Amino acid sequence: MNPRWTTLLCLAGWVGVLPAAQPAPVRPHAAVAPVPLTDVRWTNGFWAERQRTLREVTLPSLGALMAGTNHSQFFRNFEIAAGLAEGRARGAPFNDGECYKLIEAASAMYAVTGDATFDRALDRAIALVAAAQRADGYLFTRVLIAQRQGDTNAVPFRDRNNFEIYNFGHLFTAAAVHHEATGRSNLLGVALRAADFLDRAFADPTPELARHNVCPSHYMGLLDLHRVTGERRWLELAGRFLAQRDRVARAGLGGDDNQDRVPFLEQDEALGHAVRANYLFAGAADWFLENGDPATWAMLERVWTNVVQRKLYLTGGCGALYDGASPDGAKDQAAISRTHQAYGRNYQLPNTTAHNETCAAIGNVLWNWRMFLASGAARFADVAELSLHNAVLSGLSLDGTNFHYTNPLRVTDPLPVGLRWPRERVPFLNSFCCPPNVARTLAGLGGMAYARSSNTLWVTLYGANTLATTLDGQSLRLTQETEFPWNGRLRFRLGECGGAPFALKFRIPGWARGGTVRVNLGPAAETSAPGTFFELRRAWRAGDVVDLELDMRTEVMTAHPLVEETLGQVALQRGPLVYCLESAGLPEGVRVLDVCVPEEAVFHARFDQRLLGGVVTLEATLLAKPLGDWKSELYRPAASVAARPVKVRLVPYYAWANRGPGEMSVWLRRP
Repeated sequence: MNPRWTTLLCLAGWVGVLPAAQPAPVRPHAAVAPVPLTDVRWTNGFWAERQRTLREVTLPSLGALMAGTNHSQFFRNFEIAAGLAEGRARGAPFNDGECYKLIEAASAMYAVTGDATFDRALDRAIALVAAAQRADGYLFTRVLIAQRQGDTNAVPFRDRNNFEIYNFGHLFTAAAVHHEATGRSNLLGVALRAADFLDRAFADPTPELARHNVCPSHYMGLLDLHRVTGERRWLELAGRFLAQRDRVARAGLGGDDNQDRVPFLEQDEALGHAVRANYLFAGAADWFLENGDPATWAMLERVWTNVVQRKLYLTGGCGALYDGASPDGAKDQAAISRTHQAYGRNYQLPNTTAHNETCAAIGNVLWNWRMFLASGAARFADVAELSLHNAVLSGLSLDGTNFHYTNPLRVTDPLPVGLRWPRERVPFLNSFCCPPNVARTLAGLGGMAYARSSNTLWVTLYGANTLATTLDGQSLRLTQETEFPWNGRLRFRLGECGGAPFALKFRIPGWARGGTVRVNLGPAAETSAPGTFFELRRAWRAGDVVDLELDMRTEVMTAHPLVEETLGQVALQRGPLVYCLESAGLPEGVRVLDVCVPEEAVFHARFDQRLLGGVVTLEATLLAKPLGDWKSELYRPAASVAARPVKVRLVPYYAWANRGPGEMSVWLRRP
């Protein structure tokens, strides 16, 4: 073994002898609690296939890329900071945080597979992180490398755009997940020393220092540490960090780009950078789970309603704008601030220039999952499901090696404007935050499949899996058999379940027209209304079977008429999946923008095992009305255009851009 790794692994073993953690009470103000990540295994079908690709392809390729130096530097920066290699810091300042996300993803994958390859890689990576950490707990490679090389101007928290606290937050969450997955404390020790440093550094910050709450993953991260260790100090520190936002606002130093132009609890709509916003709201929802503050919940409900009713894409994507101003049309011009990668105005949802960063969709899932835990309301799980199946999955190619940073709803050739980010997936992006974020989300998805409350198991995400957990002290085994999301038929088999009665609560998604349920092949009964949970309570026995069938039909969707970009257009949705039309699904010579959807169109759902890894396509005969050549004109007299029938084949939006270059659109014209 390389001598430097012998030294590092010895260090990792040393930090692993921390005193045993004392778990905190689990979310005292939660309506429901998640099941442990280790309790769920995806067995086959949709999510199992994605986790298999993640395990076999994505995580190994990300590990190789981030260990190397071809594109940028990730783990090499830790080596230099630890004095184990020579060189300078390279890459984005948030690259440290991307390393922690990868560690989290590998930890979650180890938790559900027991694959020792991940465990060994984790020990090496964690030892490297520990070796780079300063004695006082500070850990940011860019500053540490500069200090090692004699730069006396390199000090913590000089530049808020160094994303130091963002990096800390992802370290904290990775440490909590690693501890849950392995039972070891080597990364937890690093995280606790870093948290202790933050506690001292931000004991009484100036408004200028408080501005460093950028892209705030640290609220969730500190609460993760609190729940793992039982240490109330981390709960209190998360609350202090949230309160510091008001110092920035009242000092006139904030802006909507970082959601600190107005005091925290006075916000009533989503503004500014969509990733920062969604991380903030997810962190605030996590904070509510601990303290139950009604003012925090009221603010979250206001902003959530604003997003879902006025600013959310059909795909669950968030953040319409590459760049903008907020509030751009206000009479009070002093209130306007620049925003980027941002939520736009109400109903401002462009298709071709949609930004829709993959990380924003993941933030949307994090936020809605915590809102669901706080309330038990199906509407929050519905939004999380929508984003997961569309805007999140769109960020990763089917082969697991290429990534989208942005996720538009339309691509034309040529584009109307030159755009910064590519319209095809690529193996590397200068802003490499999304790839490890997708990886950790998919690796940990089992932790969102079920939830628990007193005498009740909640089924929240559908997919073939096995559950082995406890409910009120009783062992509970459950197997879910389904081809979801390709159809709405679901079967649940009870295994070990004790003798006491308990309830099974099944989410009836808002997209369903309804559903039926049968117990032990008995008569079918109607479920509760869409957008609710349907409850079956009884003394269950091993071998009991519940069959749930959700009405999954193809819906022709329209948008609010104030969404100017989709006026006079429709889109297709079937179950949680939004569909799109690509050039590859059209006859030669027909362009995507030529296609119109007549009201009498009938769509046939067909499963094709050979296409895009196996998908249900929507086939129909639509109309082609060529738009003609507009290269030299902005306006011209309207003219009648003859329409001809064309056969088309739409595919799920998440799978677009996997068949080579071409045009794509979610929204299609009416004739």
